[in-house]
Amino acid sequence: MDEYSCFVDWDKMDVSAQSQDTKELSYTDFHELKQLARQGYWAKNHSLRAKVYHKLISSIPCRTVTPDANVYRDIVVKIIGKRSSSSLPLPEFVDNSLIPTYCLNAEGVGAVRKIILCIANQFPDISFCPALPSVIALLLHYSKDEAECFEHVCRILACNDPSRRLIDQTFLAFESSCMTFGDLVNKYCQAAHKLMVAVSEDVLEVYSDWQRWLFGELPMAYVARVFDVFLVEGYKVLYRVALALLKFFHKVRAGQPMESDSIQQDIRAFVRDIAKSVSPERLLEKAFAIRLFSRKEIQLLQMANEKALQKKGITVKQKRQNVHLAVHAENFKSEIVSVKEMRDIWSWIPERFALCQPLLLFTTLEHGCSLSRFYSHSEGHEPTLLLIKTTAREVCGAYLSTDWSERRRGGSKLSFFGTGECFVFRLQPEVERYEWVIIKHPELASTGSETQNHAQPASSTLSSSSIPSDPSDRLSPFLAARHFNLPSKTASMFMAGSSECIIVGGGDGQALYLDADLNHGRTSHCNTFNNQPLCSENFQISVLEVWGFRD
Repeated sequence: MDEYSCFVDWDKMDVSAQSQDTKELSYTDFHELKQLARQGYWAKNHSLRAKVYHKLISSIPCRTVTPDANVYRDIVVKIIGKRSSSSLPLPEFVDNSLIPTYCLNAEGVGAVRKIILCIANQFPDISFCPALPSVIALLLHYSKDEAECFEHVCRILACNDPSRRLIDQTFLAFESSCMTFGDLVNKYCQAAHKLMVAVSEDVLEVYSDWQRWLFGELPMAYVARVFDVFLVEGYKVLYRVALALLKFFHKVRAGQPMESDSIQQDIRAFVRDIAKSVSPERLLEKAFAIRLFSRKEIQLLQMANEKALQKKGITVKQKRQNVHLAVHAENFKSEIVSVKEMRDIWSWIPERFALCQPLLLFTTLEHGCSLSRFYSHSEGHEPTLLLIKTTAREVCGAYLSTDWSERRRGGSKLSFFGTGECFVFRLQPEVERYEWVIIKHPELASTGSETQNHAQPASSTLSSSSIPSDPSDRLSPFLAARHFNLPSKTASMFMAGSSECIIVGGGDGQALYLDADLNHGRTSHCNTFNNQPLCSENFQISVLEVWGFRD
């Protein structure tokens, strides 16, 4: 075998990885390297992969003083001494039960614990890093000795490029990544998300496992292919692969009874046994077929989720704690929806707001059917939730991302505002959520011109976009401009209000019109997507409620 084999148990290793082909890697630019990584160019040659890993990791920009192999040789004896590494307690920032061995031999398994302990000594600021044992175990397969593996891991941890996120090292970063993943699932894996909501009281608890699927449950042949691309393209790859895993889980298990009492355990088992249903190539193919947001957009969303957690008291030095995204039954009362229905709605809204509890701002039963009072009670709150119950017992509503005070920017004209995080939904007679049309069908977006800020017929208005015309700085309408201090031109047309009416719409051609007396309304339904309408075309309102979000 080669010089990178000292920690490998070749009886466990995929035989295709034992190729002795001595081909070398040469590339001219990043795009070529990205294609080679995705194609698995170095995946079937153990020595070549080891050399590529060394080259890629050595190019990571790091802090001036980053521990190297010599530091490891100096401290390992002092920290471990003559004791067996298996007898030493691991630091709190790793999960002691999640130390994958992959295809390591006995010496390699012991080396993982030694390196973890030495990293804890050199990186006292790490407070939560559950992916670390997996990364160390993986890199040991492609290292000449423990010291080289230690140096490689230290470079990944010490990356100081603010635009390049690699491994979460605090609970704040980890938890915000779980919330961001939940946001992405809500947009890109709606069928799977619907299943999670049905079988779990707290979907964030399920999505908090997303890194464990990759760095804990995924078999060696798969995690190595993911890591190949991760070192080239960064953190976004992890989101892609986790979304693909969830899509495959739903596809394979759809309609089948749960194998355990926990959806978390079922997903973990599926990922461990993924070779029975999906190849590494097919997994990556699925991952890169997802039309995900740009790296910049994901960073903005991550920052917003971190900010929401910090408002809840989560700090960088925080040890792990439970963060729940569920409506508290004891403090909730609505004349329109039950606690269970409100929890279903809560599972659809952006994770950073799902940290909050609902706060009743306006109800026609108490405040009367006055549009001016509707505005006065709703303004100053962002976002808000609109709930409507008709006299025919239909229940529908909308999640509205933007403060209603924005309507004044159009002067006396009926002006549209809002962002692509808005959506409309129906709860009775059937549950259905309608995403904003440009989010779900981006090919319908008109990116060549700025949106006109005046009222148009609903069908044409809601299939246009206010995406900036400058493609170099274009942001998805998914992002809420006010939360990121972005130019107002990134806002989109979803909401409109005047002294005479309210218009809410855009979800798959759905539009909701409410008259000034808040007694009557009507819906407009575009048949493009063959969806059922929100409610009757013309309806009478029995009860209308507006809910805000309380920290």
